[in-house]
Amino acid sequence: MATSDTPLTVFAHINGGWAPCGQLRLTERDNTPVASDFAYGLNYLKRPDAVEVDPVSLSIANRSQVSGQRLRPVNNLELFGGIRDAAPDAWGRRVIEAKLKVPANTLPESQYLLHAGSERVGALDIRRSLQDSPAPGRTDWHSLQHLMEAAERIEAGLPVPAHLDTIFLAGTSLGGARPKASVRDDDGVLWLAKFSSAQDRVDVPAIESASLQLARVASLTVPDVRTTWVGDRRVMLIKRFDRIWHPCTSVMSPHSSAETPASTEHRLPFNSGLTLLGCDESESRTKGYGDLADAIRRHVHTDCVRDNNAELFKRMVFNILVSNDDDHLRNHGFLWDPTFKGWCLSPLYDVMPRASLASERFLHLSIGPQGRLATLDNALAAGARFSLPEREALQAIDQVWRVVRQWRMYFDEFGVQEQDMERIAPAFRHIDDISSTELRRKLP
Repeated sequence: MATSDTPLTVFAHINGGWAPCGQLRLTERDNTPVASDFAYGLNYLKRPDAVEVDPVSLSIANRSQVSGQRLRPVNNLELFGGIRDAAPDAWGRRVIEAKLKVPANTLPESQYLLHAGSERVGALDIRRSLQDSPAPGRTDWHSLQHLMEAAERIEAGLPVPAHLDTIFLAGTSLGGARPKASVRDDDGVLWLAKFSSAQDRVDVPAIESASLQLARVASLTVPDVRTTWVGDRRVMLIKRFDRIWHPCTSVMSPHSSAETPASTEHRLPFNSGLTLLGCDESESRTKGYGDLADAIRRHVHTDCVRDNNAELFKRMVFNILVSNDDDHLRNHGFLWDPTFKGWCLSPLYDVMPRASLASERFLHLSIGPQGRLATLDNALAAGARFSLPEREALQAIDQVWRVVRQWRMYFDEFGVQEQDMERIAPAFRHIDDISSTELRRKLP
């Protein structure tokens, strides 16, 4: 078995420009990462605006302690969570493989990291050396037709002809398994375009978009989202919440919707729930919402902890009510908020109700004392993990339920067709089926 060490340079996007922040050394055996270490650059640690690559394994809370040190991932992980979050996931890897014309899963991890382009999630970029320039990673609004055609060919395992190769700029950095690409609108604002898949039995872009909009009505924090038609196919568009725009004289929160076309784009550092829990993807199903609540208390800015945990509780309730069991740790994120100068829970993303006829249903993450069992009683029993008194937990349940029970009205308003609502209807739970009489009596 061949083992190799690959040195890579990690850059961070700070105040509108790139800064080298350290060197990653990745040890791979037969293309599989087996170990890694990282050393922050001494000049980077001197910057007052430096942000940590990974708040768990690569914290810079004590800069003198990490200066000049080669650091390793916590819990014997092969790769730092913050680096893993900047790597392409399933779809991005397929695009890279199509670009390089190689079979699936045959490249070393270092190559996936290098070929992801500079428009990846968050504020990091990974290059071979200090001298390398950022690689382009997105196309404009008017390329959607070509991007969609190219995505269909990649999904089908077909070669991508030269006139469709814009997908190799716009799709290499992205996560998840579904076809997608990054595009900029006419004002230069970055969006994520999510396409339908050949395997879809329903209009997934319409339903996912409507689900996020439903969550917003239920008072959850959601990025701007809409759909558009490209020919006879619907495309979902989500504004990239890891980017903000502001003039040089003012800084806005990532949750602000204000934009100035002439402003400078700033990238926000991103870490997944997987990173904040310091665990491997294979451990995700052994974790729970309570673990995320604990991580929020440890790593999130103190001014955000209470609101973030209340929001996390409501997201858990929402996922129970709509049967979103794709709630794994990569689908929970955290951003470095320039207003607070600390980590905060990101807006909600990747919500897709899953139709089922099962009377007992389970989420991916554990909910409460009854594990992953998707009931409101199980959620209420876990309220203390989120620092919520029972009264506040009940108010949160009531607030979300009052919106979700009218999901048909909202989905119709958001443009979902009647036949798709019928197919997805079994995903939506009635409160009588997932709660006790005692809990319902306590609701406001």
